[in-house]
Amino acid sequence: MFDREAFKENVKRILKIDFAKTLDKAEIYEKYNAVSKALMEGIIDDFNKTEEEYSKEKQAYYFSAEFLMGRALGNNLINLGAYDKVKEALEDLNIDINHLEEIEEDAGLGNGGLGRLAACFLDSCATMNLPVTGYGIRYSHGIFKQRFENGFQVEEGDNWLKYGDPWSIECRKDEVVVEFSDGKVKAVPYDTPIIGYGTKNVNKLRLWKCEPIKEFDFESFNSQEYDEATKEKNRAEDISRVLYPNDSKKEGKILRLKQQYFFVSASLQDLVRKFKNRFGGDFELFPQYHGIQLNDTHPVVAIPEFMRILVDEENIQWEKAFEITTETFAYTNHTILSEALEQWDSKLYEEILPRVYEIIKKIDEKFHRELVAKGYGNEEIEKMRIIWDDKIRMAWLAIHGTHTINGVAQLHTGILKNQELKEWYKLYPNRFQNKTNGITPRRWLALCNRELADFITELMGSYQWITNLSMLKDLEKYSDDENVLMRFLDIKHGKKKELAQYIMLNEGININPDSIFDIQIKRLHEYKRQLLNAFHILDLYYRIKENPDMDLFPRTFIFGAKAAPGYVRAKAIIKYINEIAELINNDGEVNDKIKVVFVQNYRVSYGEKLFPGADISEQISTAGKEASGTGNMKFMLNGTPTLGTYDGANVEIVGEAGEENNFIFGARVEEINKIKDSYDPKEFYEKVPGLKRVVDTLIDGTFDDGGTGMFEELYDSLLKGTDWHEPDNYFLFRDFDDYREAHKKVERAYRDRLSWARKCWINMINAGKFSSDRTISEYGKEIWKIKEKRVEK
Repeated sequence: MFDREAFKENVKRILKIDFAKTLDKAEIYEKYNAVSKALMEGIIDDFNKTEEEYSKEKQAYYFSAEFLMGRALGNNLINLGAYDKVKEALEDLNIDINHLEEIEEDAGLGNGGLGRLAACFLDSCATMNLPVTGYGIRYSHGIFKQRFENGFQVEEGDNWLKYGDPWSIECRKDEVVVEFSDGKVKAVPYDTPIIGYGTKNVNKLRLWKCEPIKEFDFESFNSQEYDEATKEKNRAEDISRVLYPNDSKKEGKILRLKQQYFFVSASLQDLVRKFKNRFGGDFELFPQYHGIQLNDTHPVVAIPEFMRILVDEENIQWEKAFEITTETFAYTNHTILSEALEQWDSKLYEEILPRVYEIIKKIDEKFHRELVAKGYGNEEIEKMRIIWDDKIRMAWLAIHGTHTINGVAQLHTGILKNQELKEWYKLYPNRFQNKTNGITPRRWLALCNRELADFITELMGSYQWITNLSMLKDLEKYSDDENVLMRFLDIKHGKKKELAQYIMLNEGININPDSIFDIQIKRLHEYKRQLLNAFHILDLYYRIKENPDMDLFPRTFIFGAKAAPGYVRAKAIIKYINEIAELINNDGEVNDKIKVVFVQNYRVSYGEKLFPGADISEQISTAGKEASGTGNMKFMLNGTPTLGTYDGANVEIVGEAGEENNFIFGARVEEINKIKDSYDPKEFYEKVPGLKRVVDTLIDGTFDDGGTGMFEELYDSLLKGTDWHEPDNYFLFRDFDDYREAHKKVERAYRDRLSWARKCWINMINAGKFSSDRTISEYGKEIWKIKEKRVEK
């Protein structure tokens, strides 16, 4: 029960205590902190009660290097069912809730889909009353803030804690010590409550901050050696300072390895301590009360670390310890790209984590003997050795050391079983499962598109769909209802106008809300093929220049993406797209027909504006390369058709909503497997009309790469290849003409407004499968074997 007057008094009280200010004198960020803390005060009892209830039975623990949580205030208010009530109470205090939401920094503790998936999963676990805790790192800085300078990406520190963090609780009583070969550090936990929708359950995300054992060397300071006095503090804090530090040098690699070990060692020590307090030393019970999910390979060092704890500290015999370990852990594979399957230099492990390395060696040696006993030949064994050629194959360690391995989309899991991991599937056929990814409908519809959510609720007559997304299918009866479809389009147009205003405010570019908003927002990687999109835009520009009277429905092409700081080719693609945007947006003959916007610093809160305002969802990765994708699901849920390849979860989206309501193009996995050994991109480059002209702009002086040579390197990667890949290894040239034809189909379809509305509607009402509630329900039943535990109201 929300007590409006008490809430307002609490806000004023917290402002006075924390900032020594009255309401009229407080800064906006101070008001944000006070409002957040007032809400926290109301959930703490449920938070503590939830932990107490969960401790009685088996729990699951989600180990992830990334949790891309985004902003907390709006999402928590939606889940508490208090958004409108709090908004009205704030209006009494002359506070605009939108200003509070905008001042909040995104908790950008993730790089992309991996971290955002983890955040969606935590939301679903709490909403479904499932006993699941997240474990990760409390980075003092997020991935980075991105801005463009002369079209180049520039990275700046992302100090998401600059206004404080009212949504977390420091828990010093639970700090532990983590040991490396060159010293020890403290791991201090911070707990963030994860509020479930429509429930009293409040789950937990525990993030570890790294601190020194000795904070300050007074003797060095007194000797006027000031840098030396704080050296240990700085080195320790580096471990939890930045997500994914650049690892092009050895120092960066060491820091990354320390990050990974730091958080899994701290988390396992935490779990073991709690277990021993309850059960003593009977570790055979451990898997009955703990299921640990390894989110990709970053936390896989948990397997040998847990073995170290069991064998060295708890004196458990090796075979029994390994049995307990494999019964405890499960592993999610998120990639098909071989370069993304982590491999660590053995010597680095030996140097930094000598005992852990010894344990990995022993696991590998025993596994080798098992394979020999099973009759495997040397060539087969080499493919499966955990340590090979002085490299530790972390994915292999994960598969061998867990009870379940899952892919994240039907196509992805099929490729793992039949292609990439086929030797492992043959060895462990019962360990492999599929768990198609999902998204939380709370953030990605109820929060970010409240107008559409209200319309759905009006038609459904209840809010139940928010926790049972498959109910949207009941709206199929409105698929030919003109009044409903036109109201639906009006809501979309309203969100487009909001997006246009936001882009004008943030990017200074005026875009037409009556144009087709064609949006590609995702991490910048060659296989995601933002470059293919750019080539098509440039080709369209040239065609308009040749034929100014072309009958073209106006288009706005919107990109959002960050390139990893060390990924030079991805940065070249950003610069190239910005050069194209500069050309087109400043050409008065064309810019009323097409415009290009590359939004800066794409993040969760920007996504909350972009997904509802899209007309077309660009999902154009090379078939067989995208494991799943979740952006495609967010677009779908907001009523946006997919223009994409038959890849990742696109396959299942089309299966649910129908190919006739989406725009699928390009070579499929089967064709790529057939042609990849004989593929000659020059054939397409020479023969496909318009292709050579746009590709040549990389080298003919049309665009300026600032003398870096990065455009020429891009050109060579497509036509000559390098010593590590074949020319055009992501088949842009093969798919270019298909892609262009798909765009023409989009334009023809968009002109028939009622037919277009129906396509959008059919996508939205068939998005139920892609709720993370469904995904998490499957994890809970089929991998973790945990049960719902509801905190009573």
